[in-house]
Amino acid sequence: MDITKLVDRVKGILLNPDSEWDVIAKETTTVPELYKNYIVILAAIPAIFAFIKGSLIGYDVPLLGSYRVGMGAGVAGMLVSYGLSLIQIYVLALIINALATSFGAQKNFLQALKAVGYAFTGSFIAGAGQIIPWLAPLIAIAGAVFSIYLLKTGLPHTLGCPPQRAVAYTAVSIIAAIRLSGVIGVVVREITVPVMPGPGLDSATVQFDKDSPLAKLDGYANKLEEASKKVEAAQASGDTAAQQEAMGAMFGAVLGGGAVEALAPEQLQAMVPESLASLPRTTIAAERNGAVGLQVSEARATYGNDAGRVINLEITDAGSAKGMLALAGMAGLQEDQTSDRGFSKTYHLDGRMVHEEWDNGGHGEYMEVVGDRFTVKVSGDAASIDVLKAALHELNLDQLAALKDEGVKDQ
Repeated sequence: MDITKLVDRVKGILLNPDSEWDVIAKETTTVPELYKNYIVILAAIPAIFAFIKGSLIGYDVPLLGSYRVGMGAGVAGMLVSYGLSLIQIYVLALIINALATSFGAQKNFLQALKAVGYAFTGSFIAGAGQIIPWLAPLIAIAGAVFSIYLLKTGLPHTLGCPPQRAVAYTAVSIIAAIRLSGVIGVVVREITVPVMPGPGLDSATVQFDKDSPLAKLDGYANKLEEASKKVEAAQASGDTAAQQEAMGAMFGAVLGGGAVEALAPEQLQAMVPESLASLPRTTIAAERNGAVGLQVSEARATYGNDAGRVINLEITDAGSAKGMLALAGMAGLQEDQTSDRGFSKTYHLDGRMVHEEWDNGGHGEYMEVVGDRFTVKVSGDAASIDVLKAALHELNLDQLAALKDEGVKDQ
């Protein structure tokens, strides 16, 4: 495995797909080599981070608290989802190849596998976003949309599909992919809860606006390349401790935040007030969890009274995932959904990303991203979303933001 070539390919397919597809279509390779050198590596990202989220960080259930998947079930789910995702890519390539002549394309299974394997890059990378509270669905959608775009642009290059028929070809292929994903989801749920997916742009000649999402993405690719070199050096040294540290740095690069030591539990716990929204604190807990050098810290508290009113507070340090929070903020992710049952919104307020949900039954949640690293969420029963918003602003968010660079080992 050539890590440098892998990084170049990821960078090329994300930043300059049209040119990269030309190179990909002409490459001489085999099915085993395509899997070994690219697919099996990137396909591991969603499975690994689903395990980290499910078994190490845990899930929040409104009104019921949080839970984690047992380590045994988590590992089993990770391995099964990973294996099935590799099969899914192969089967989808078979389907796309079988449909080729129907859309004016030429049958060639290897080229079809290239189209699917490289188009999935968007979803593979987005799979790391599963550990980010409430942004995970938006990141997953962004990754899926970009993968669809990659497939549409790739089919004319790899299988010779007429450009005017590429949209229809892609649409039929995506329907097949969705059905395959449904089957995979059913199989994984039988084991555990759902915890789930030289070529290139020359940075020496192309410059992005310093604060633009593309500049951050380019910087992300460069950090990934640097981290990969450290992994190779550690593997060559035979030093187990160095290998573990290098892998942690690699995953930190994947998440875009570099190597970050999450805040100690007592630091986050100190941010939790004794009362909130005029309710006394009834429970408090804080912890720090990690795997392969990555860490996430969280403090939780419950506030309530004898009348049964309950409000929950959660403060999370995303650690190495802070890079993805920053990129999500720069990309301007937003959402606005309204129905007769309530609403869900994601927007920016005073430079911070904000998410709010409201159920007309009198329950909601309000969250802000602080310092592109911390998420602070207040949820529970209230007269309106404004009550929860006011409760969150009782906290000293500026004090929390001042800690955004603490524990950062690699900017």
